[in-house]
Amino acid sequence: MKRFSLLITALLLVALAQAQTIAREAFKEDIHRSANNYQAYPDKELPKLSPAPEGYKPFFINHYGRHGSRWLISPKDYTVPVEQLTKGERNGKLTKRGKEVLAVCRTMLEASDKRLGELSDIGAEQHQRIARRMFENFPEVWEGDAHVDARSTVVIRCILSMLNETDMLKSLNPELRITTDASEHDMYYMNFTDTVAITAQKAARPAVEAFKNKLFPKETQEKRFGEITSRLFNDTQFVRDSIDSFNFVYRLFDVVSNMQSHHAFENIDLYTGVFTVDDATDIWAYNNARWYIYSGNTPLTNHTGARAHRNLLRNFVEAADAAIASGRNSATLRFGHESVVLPTACLMGLNGMDYETTDLETLADHWRSYEVFPMAANIQIIYYRKPGSDDILVKILLNEHEATLPITTDCAPYYHWTDVRRHFMSRIDGK
Repeated sequence: MKRFSLLITALLLVALAQAQTIAREAFKEDIHRSANNYQAYPDKELPKLSPAPEGYKPFFINHYGRHGSRWLISPKDYTVPVEQLTKGERNGKLTKRGKEVLAVCRTMLEASDKRLGELSDIGAEQHQRIARRMFENFPEVWEGDAHVDARSTVVIRCILSMLNETDMLKSLNPELRITTDASEHDMYYMNFTDTVAITAQKAARPAVEAFKNKLFPKETQEKRFGEITSRLFNDTQFVRDSIDSFNFVYRLFDVVSNMQSHHAFENIDLYTGVFTVDDATDIWAYNNARWYIYSGNTPLTNHTGARAHRNLLRNFVEAADAAIASGRNSATLRFGHESVVLPTACLMGLNGMDYETTDLETLADHWRSYEVFPMAANIQIIYYRKPGSDDILVKILLNEHEATLPITTDCAPYYHWTDVRRHFMSRIDGK
């Protein structure tokens, strides 16, 4: 019977591995992508944007962006790895690699003092570069005394992200009329707390835990985490007796993943000799499922994750209507969190992110969160008009890549705003 159980476990692991092939190949190419929402904004090789149809010029940008790279938020993210590795050090149980990892983790713990959750140096630079590219890609939007309405959630890393962008824009055109704000008044759409969605997400947690237990079966969990901890500790019995393996490994992976957020640590490689691509893929798959429950269009939460941010989508529509009616060039910039960017992308249906399923085991075949919400993730809707025509065209950028919507168009990657507006209002109304 035990042999049969192990066989079933092995078959499940094979099926899960096949479902994660796309992610695994992406992580082989660059393991930093497995950091998921801790991935630094990938802007080193951005694609060239498609030219607008003849006669059309951009006049308005509708935007929501996540804050840039930051320090980790929970103090335990930094303290748990240090505490667990220090146990091994006191007892002479660390490998050479374990000692090296402990030294780096101690340095990061010390550097994080009184900086939890704050914008990092790299985070500030990400927004400066994004602003410069927006200015260069769509110069007509920023001509003359164009009005820029910039708003942030009340969290300091978001406020600083906003100011890094607006300062850059002002330096490129001092005539811009820029207004900035960060108020509880706007939180109903900037970062809405939907109690119905929270209740539904809690009810769906058993499905995520069941998926985690298939990724890391109890029958093989000790062996699996033992493979990781054995690279850091030289005594397996000591690990079994003294180390909370899952908590330790999970927290350490977050620390290693977030090192790319800081110039002081970005070139220190703690993946090698600690986490393999397979390790990173499975940890990411668990995180991906958790984010899908939180943000995705799934019956497991009665589709509440994405719909929780319909106030923001309505604000997008209202801002566009006002900009079109004014006839002036302008921009509305909003700065918040990945917990808003991801469900908003799902609500819009960007790049198929409105994918619907209850099967978390095959989720990674169709829905991969790391493709949407790195640090400084952003959604930009660019509006175009042509003299003598009432037909407004739009192009949607997700992290500065041209994105698709689940509606037909005769001018891809551009869409007619009347069609997009109808689609957005349908999603807002829950259709």
